Amino acid sequence: MTADNLRLNEVLRPAAPPRIVQDLYSDAQHERILDVLKTHGPWPTIAAHHFDTIEELVATSNTGTADQVDFTLDDIASPHFRGFFAENSVLYYPELHDCFYNARFLELAKDYWGAKYARPTLMLFNLCGPHHSRLASHLDGVTFRGVRIEKSPIWLQNVMGRSGLFTDHVVKMAQVITWWYLGENGTFTCWPDGPLGEPMRLEHPLWNKGVVVQNEMMFHRGDPVGRPDERDTPGVKHRSVIQYDADRGDWTAMTDGEVIRRYAPNEMRLLVHWNAELYNDLDEVKASMNPADDLTHDVVFGRLLADMRARGIKVTEPTDPLHDKEFIRALIDAYSITPTTDWADRSA
Repeated sequence: MTADNLRLNEVLRPAAPPRIVQDLYSDAQHERILDVLKTHGPWPTIAAHHFDTIEELVATSNTGTADQVDFTLDDIASPHFRGFFAENSVLYYPELHDCFYNARFLELAKDYWGAKYARPTLMLFNLCGPHHSRLASHLDGVTFRGVRIEKSPIWLQNVMGRSGLFTDHVVKMAQVITWWYLGENGTFTCWPDGPLGEPMRLEHPLWNKGVVVQNEMMFHRGDPVGRPDERDTPGVKHRSVIQYDADRGDWTAMTDGEVIRRYAPNEMRLLVHWNAELYNDLDEVKASMNPADDLTHDVVFGRLLADMRARGIKVTEPTDPLHDKEFIRALIDAYSITPTTDWADRSA
């Protein structure tokens, strides 16, 4: 165990352990959320929202190192779909006003951090039927002053988080994450004691049940959904989509307009992710409005390059660091901490 891994284990811990909460939404709110999903599709895969290359995905999920990137986004495509209800504190669907500008959630987030002020920033959903999750843990896009999801790729935010080089710029965030799913498997696993610590699992039943957590600084994953013999989805691609078929009353996954899988409503696992930014006091609120101390991409890449070279890692100066595949592969190798303990070996 290296001293650097021990240091990063302390960095990559949430502000507090996950807090399990039941009955987060009313039945009426749940129905309105489902109505948005049914009437505003089709919805793309999660990966299609965030990644244009396999290097970007691997840099986020940490599923391998640079010399193992020999596959494509289609090769590892998963029928797991996403849409956004709100971004950058702007709600896209007025019928969900009370879900996003949610007084209870704001109080849960403030209590989790012990903070005085909060504002909702983002709300999204993940939707899937039975599928393989590949058991890859990840961080959500870590938010830094000046480097946020609104203007930076998630892979860069997560490399920054795993590097431990930007902790003085981490923004306080809390998530309220809720599941509706009564099928087999599909649990939530996380590492609240850092990636070197023991995992925690949110068990069934997962109906209107969730956690208040800082997923941006805690490795976590969604576990495989459904029975093993139900999980294969031939024909799924990075560009696949899902939409509700009102005539048949089921969910239809398609690739290039061709139906590849139909799911009954009771097969679907719905996750709703609500996010808020927290401030300890009014001074912190005001400071967040002042960009003078914000990170820039140039500063970030300069610090990452300097750190890699100080550690003896040979890396060529990238001309376009946001899209340079070789540079991204070097970052994958340099900042590859990931959970070392899982359910299969907890007793070891």
